[in-house]
Amino acid sequence: MIEGVELFPLQRYEDERGWFTELMRASVVDRQIKQSNLVFSRKGVIRGLHYHERGQNDLFACLQGLVRVVVLDRESAETFTVDIGDDNPVVVFVPGHHAHGYEALTDSLFLYHVTEEYDADDPDEHGLCWADPRVKHLWSTQSPILSERDLAACS
Repeated sequence: MIEGVELFPLQRYEDERGWFTELMRASVVDRQIKQSNLVFSRKGVIRGLHYHERGQNDLFACLQGLVRVVVLDRESAETFTVDIGDDNPVVVFVPGHHAHGYEALTDSLFLYHVTEEYDADDPDEHGLCWADPRVKHLWSTQSPILSERDLAACS
């Protein structure tokens, strides 16, 4: 596994009312969570690859559906991938200096906590092409649905 990337298995406690799962504990994240984002993605969407120069870290959880998380250590070219969500209830911690992204393998609801607030006037969001040769083989699709920004990273 890439240095600093961690998986935290989730435990679901069920009874006649429904279920409960703890997603995050501050004691396992090295810095305070400052923003949370909730994203719905249709099957076939790839978001990323993104990385941060000023130290933002991410904690990923798929709340519904299934996503493939892909991480690239930009210095060593080491890669890591894991499918998370309904079939594998884990949370993934990614140090932000690693390039990271995810692919919606099904329609999915994705939550990520970050250790820095997004600043539209001075964003710390940098991109690599999803089809970078170091990771292209890790995605399940070769014709993803991409945002304009993620498309631009491939130019």
